[in-house]
Amino acid sequence: MLKELTPQEVHERLTNGEPLTVIDVRESWELAICRLERAQHIPMGEIPEAPDRIPRQGTVVIMCHKGGRSAQVTRWLTEQGFTNVYNMAGGIDRWAVEVDPSLARY
Repeated sequence: MLKELTPQEVHERLTNGEPLTVIDVRESWELAICRLERAQHIPMGEIPEAPDRIPRQGTVVIMCHKGGRSAQVTRWLTEQGFTNVYNMAGGIDRWAVEVDPSLARY
């Protein structure tokens, strides 16, 4: 089963100082439009070669534009044995609506 957190839940955890690793799997051109400063960028296509860049301890949140690519990456990481990985439901688009309306939407 896919584990998910809403953007509001991610925001609250970050605000409360919970040690989250947020990984943005969008392409570089998408980050040029809008991004979360706290997010580490690993494009979806690079994830299979980069599992050592993703911590196995603590909570990891995978995000993309609207949640589809990040859901795929979350499932794949879970299949690789990661137990602490969550998809950010709705992606940065939902974040822009619910958390930070100053972010550009596309």
